[in-house]
Amino acid sequence: MNKIVLITGATSGIGLGCARKFAENGDKVILTGRNEQRLSEIREELEAKGTKVLTLAFDVRDREKAKQAIDELPEEWREIDVLVNNAGLALGLEPEYQGDLDDWETMIDTNIKGLLTMTRLVVPGMVERNRGQIINIGSVAGDAAYAGGNVYCATKAAVKALTDGLRIDVADTAIRVTNLKPGLVETNFSNIRFHGDSDRAKKLYTGIKPLTGDDIADVAVYAANAPAHVQIAEVLILATHQASGSVIVRK
Repeated sequence: MNKIVLITGATSGIGLGCARKFAENGDKVILTGRNEQRLSEIREELEAKGTKVLTLAFDVRDREKAKQAIDELPEEWREIDVLVNNAGLALGLEPEYQGDLDDWETMIDTNIKGLLTMTRLVVPGMVERNRGQIINIGSVAGDAAYAGGNVYCATKAAVKALTDGLRIDVADTAIRVTNLKPGLVETNFSNIRFHGDSDRAKKLYTGIKPLTGDDIADVAVYAANAPAHVQIAEVLILATHQASGSVIVRK
């Protein structure tokens, strides 16, 4: 059965990979993001291939706009089957005692509070219908801190705890909850982390073949389409020469 899939942060990276992969699977997709023009471009791309697409331009940090967007969904889009909480970012690699307070606030508001907002807005409908899948994009960084990762790692540790907590809360329903934990993925993630310093961002991927957004999306689609009695609770996805958040062998 074709599903309605809502993906936050769908304009690039893992979110864009999920948009394309769920579309290839025959699903209808609701794409959210801050860049309205980019959303329109992606909608045109997917619609040209026969996918039904709805775009919603808002920042997950803005609770009121997020609520308005979900409250005003057209009737045919209201019964969301899959929520992919992907919107997130890392900013900076400074020691914790030298970190930027604004960077911290942006990460916490996006990675934790934004995820909670979307969960609160979408999951009650799933509970009412007794079906649904929540896929939270966590990180290997949520398993253990690495140098300079401090607050970002803390936000992804929170994603793990929130995912586990939600899974417990809906265990009496047919809803499934998944935490995907990528390692080194080549997206614009590092460019954002270093505030547009592309040269510094590229160095992170030197000497190793990193994961792509499509690699993570493949796992998301699998989790959402596993047999009804199978819950993919958590998946750690690393590049072949990456052993943990801090151990990367470059050749």
